[in-house]
Amino acid sequence: MEKYSTMGFLPDVLLGDFAGDIWAQIKVSLVVPFLRILMYVNLVMSVMLFTEIVWMSIAVAINKLFGKKPEQRYKWEPFKDDVELGTSVYPLVLVQVPMFNEKEVYQLSIRAACGLSWPSDRIVVQVLDDSTDPLIKGMVEMECQSWASKGANIHYQVRDNRKGYKAGALKEGLKHDYAKRCEYVVIFDADFQPEPDFLAQTIPFLHHNPELGLVQGRWKFVNSNDCLMTRIEEMSLNYHFKVEQEYGSITFAFFGFNGTAGVWRMAALDEAGGWKDRTTVEDMDLAVRASLKGWKFLYIGSLMVKNELPSLFKAYRYQQHRWSCGPANLFRKMISEIMRNNRVTWWKKLYVLYSFFFVRKIVAHIVTFTLYCVVFPATALIPEVMIPRWALIYIPVIITLLNAVRTPRSFYLVVFWVLFENVMSLHRTKATFVGLFETQRVNEWVVTEKHGDASKVKAATQQSQSRFKLGERIFMVELCMGIVLFGCACYDVAYGKYHYYIYLYLQSIAFITTGCGYVGIQVPS
Repeated sequence: MEKYSTMGFLPDVLLGDFAGDIWAQIKVSLVVPFLRILMYVNLVMSVMLFTEIVWMSIAVAINKLFGKKPEQRYKWEPFKDDVELGTSVYPLVLVQVPMFNEKEVYQLSIRAACGLSWPSDRIVVQVLDDSTDPLIKGMVEMECQSWASKGANIHYQVRDNRKGYKAGALKEGLKHDYAKRCEYVVIFDADFQPEPDFLAQTIPFLHHNPELGLVQGRWKFVNSNDCLMTRIEEMSLNYHFKVEQEYGSITFAFFGFNGTAGVWRMAALDEAGGWKDRTTVEDMDLAVRASLKGWKFLYIGSLMVKNELPSLFKAYRYQQHRWSCGPANLFRKMISEIMRNNRVTWWKKLYVLYSFFFVRKIVAHIVTFTLYCVVFPATALIPEVMIPRWALIYIPVIITLLNAVRTPRSFYLVVFWVLFENVMSLHRTKATFVGLFETQRVNEWVVTEKHGDASKVKAATQQSQSRFKLGERIFMVELCMGIVLFGCACYDVAYGKYHYYIYLYLQSIAFITTGCGYVGIQVPS
């Protein structure tokens, strides 16, 4: 009883009797009802997300145990040289490599594209260089000339502006006569290094199955061991590829194109309306439009393409803003178009609108931040609102395990994954609302910084740590959020009813550590 009395008189001690009475009235009439409504909204969203994740995980597990492999679901036969026809049995393929000031990785990507195993007269490599640095432009052009001298059919293309960013470059690249003659187009971002047999593994699916418009490969991360942040990124993306993409492919033959490591049928791309730059997720935009035209997609989880994870926290923030803002903005722009579409079933339209967009691209971001970083600490201050145990423990634990089990080698990092994902949910939630309401940063596009050779980055990092000043690495939003949560934890220790302080202290430390710039590697600008 003494503890509850202390809680009741705390406002009086801090504010005085008169102010304490006013606060008590405001709390009863406004704060508590608002917090309770916010909690119920978050509980509904939490159940929606939980149901989605469990259902997808079960479907993928059943398919893995009893389902058919891609080559059993679709016709697949390797191409064979014909004595009479020669290499003409192989379709003409365009390989597009878009890049922007990619000093560290341009050689890797061009080498990988030119090293693809396909008849040299049936493949065209197109390097789309939007670089603004004349020195880097010169190096990329020289690399292209070097490969051309070795017999590669490679074209170096530049624009006089960056209109439309990557989508604009890809669209411009398809206007050339040699590109129009190609039957298929494959896209590799500048840090992607496909294996030589990538085309041999993918093109036969498209060639023998006219209903397929896209074949997508999986990403394999070459620098996942750089730091704790890259390990956590790997855990999140492995769930995306092993569950979300796999589920979409096996159930609806639809998923979001990842923008790279995928092969498009040129006819599907053209029928969908080509590349559009109306959002920062031009790849997802194209995929949705092509699906609404009736084209089917195939995801091959066993086909892995090497690439690089963002290892700088600032770069990761920019990437996550784009990946969260773009889908929300695309949902806003396409919701009526999807509902009016007559070429796909209502069941598929429901999947795209509810599951693909609303739950995964909007609800997942918002509920992670508002429930665990707003409602949770708020109820520590206002014990009149109590979160049910199933929402506090059972649902989060099951969701966490279903995510973490996709990366067994990092399972022991699951606590760090939860805390860091909650930190990033702050930016993802903000970006989601930016996309939904089309505010100022809706079309912000910052190219993710890449470093190529991880060993060089680590060496530079170790040599330059002493040159960093604290003011150069502070992230004020995270730092302020961490301080607020730390205050809530201290209050819960002194006056709390539900003993949330253990979680609140850990989460506040995660925010403060991130806010002070001690996440990811540190490379001086």
